[in-house]
Amino acid sequence: MLKRNVLLSAVAAAGLAIAIAPASAAQQILVLAEDVPAGLDYDGPSAAIPASQQGMVSLLEPLVGYAAGPANESGVGMPDFSKIEGRLVERWDYDPATLTWTLHLRKGVKGCDGATFDAKDVAYTFARAKSVSGAAPIGWFLSNVASIDGFTPAVFGDDPKAKELGDEVKIIDDYTVQIRQSEPNALFLPVLSIFGLLVYDKETMEKHATEKDPWSHDYANSVNAPGFGAYCLDKWTKNQEITYKANPDYYRGKPAIDKVSVRRVPQSSNRVVVLRTGQAQLATGMTPKEFDSLRTAKGVAVGGVTGNENLFVHMNFKSKPFDDPKVRQAIAHAIPFEQIIKTGYFGQANQWNGSVPSSYPGYKAEAAFTYDPAKAKALLAEAGYPDGKGLEAFADAFQLSYVAEKESTLGPVVNIIQSSLRAVGVPATLNPIPQTQYGDRQLVKGDLPFAVNDQEKPIGVDAGYAIQLFFVSKDKGGLNNMVNYSSPVVDDLWAKARIEPDAAKRTDMLAQIQDQLTADVAWLPVVEYKTQWAYSDKLKGLRWYPDNAVRYFDLSVQ
Repeated sequence: MLKRNVLLSAVAAAGLAIAIAPASAAQQILVLAEDVPAGLDYDGPSAAIPASQQGMVSLLEPLVGYAAGPANESGVGMPDFSKIEGRLVERWDYDPATLTWTLHLRKGVKGCDGATFDAKDVAYTFARAKSVSGAAPIGWFLSNVASIDGFTPAVFGDDPKAKELGDEVKIIDDYTVQIRQSEPNALFLPVLSIFGLLVYDKETMEKHATEKDPWSHDYANSVNAPGFGAYCLDKWTKNQEITYKANPDYYRGKPAIDKVSVRRVPQSSNRVVVLRTGQAQLATGMTPKEFDSLRTAKGVAVGGVTGNENLFVHMNFKSKPFDDPKVRQAIAHAIPFEQIIKTGYFGQANQWNGSVPSSYPGYKAEAAFTYDPAKAKALLAEAGYPDGKGLEAFADAFQLSYVAEKESTLGPVVNIIQSSLRAVGVPATLNPIPQTQYGDRQLVKGDLPFAVNDQEKPIGVDAGYAIQLFFVSKDKGGLNNMVNYSSPVVDDLWAKARIEPDAAKRTDMLAQIQDQLTADVAWLPVVEYKTQWAYSDKLKGLRWYPDNAVRYFDLSVQ
């Protein structure tokens, strides 16, 4: 009886009515998550938040995508990164003489409420990206990474014409678009698969434009992201729930799941209990310990992949004393990596010895930072802070920020870090903040002095993509350079590497960049951890994507 009462209490705490029966087969599923989308505009302030990205990929469709590969040992389908196939683009041609890609669009594609897809939607999407009118110019950044002509840092200047789309993206006819590059760049097709260039329905977006907001950022961020994806938005209550209904006209076939309801259940322990009752079919964001507890649960399966998720310590170069390399090095040697792996991740992680995912082409393993408190103290003394004396003047800077909604996972980790830093004289305090505030300060304002971050994943499967995203100076094309790092060595090498046709030479340049990032402690890599999901054993088809967002179209209930 006691066990039943505990279960009922957890179900009630999760906001679920006790009388709800399990979702009927192949009709609807309930997903329990840490959060629901805070916004649906991929050029908006919530773009870096995983829950928001999950919403975007559910509603919008890419031009191309990776082919499906075989499942891994835990039954999760894996992509074949060697093969890109068409989505909204059916096929393409490339002319190396003119650096022009001709995209032949798929005909007969329909979005929500009968919206029809054609070349105007593609041109609108790129024009919106070049306008850099949103809070976070992700569409521009991806176009810049792909070397699309005209998508340069000049768009951030005072000349309004630099923000206008020219003939670099040209409509040939209703189902043909040509895109011209400024230089040869192998990242063109991979970039088109990423959430920041998903295609909007031009007509619906323009219906909601205003004089102050001609590109409908407010509408996309707060109301809907209209596109041509497998699902349409049914209802959305921020901080509570979002529901998607299947697009009956989806060009790849109507989804097997008619309705997907994603419920915000902040406490991971409640997500675990509700999943065990069978009232939910999929749950995300539990702690490693909780995932372990579910491996033997009746009716539950756990799948995972070591893909591109990691945890690092962020030290802002514009915040004293983190502008001092010896302080950054001291903190690096004060972190007990093995303790974090054992206690924080229950062995489901590895020390991260690099600055880009170890599974990506171009990754170079760097000499690992070692846990060495004596060395940390010596470096602090060399920096002018013997035993940490003088660091109290930077009390605000040493507030270690992290996402409050991830307390169950990050709590043990940040407590270990705080204790270890205090042991060498660093006056660290803990500063949990809401995920929306964290994302805004990280991606838009860039003013977090000191933070633990476990939600960054470079979705472009290439070391060079990760380097431009996180470490290239903002005026040289970087986007999410949250630590305000700037290095002429890195900027110059990447400018050469991005257009280098010789794969071996490019790889060598990428290795030199990674050497420099480690020497500078551009950020402090701690662990790479496993991406995991827990779900009903009747739910089939789960696949992994580089953005770590589930595609509900892949799923069915058997």
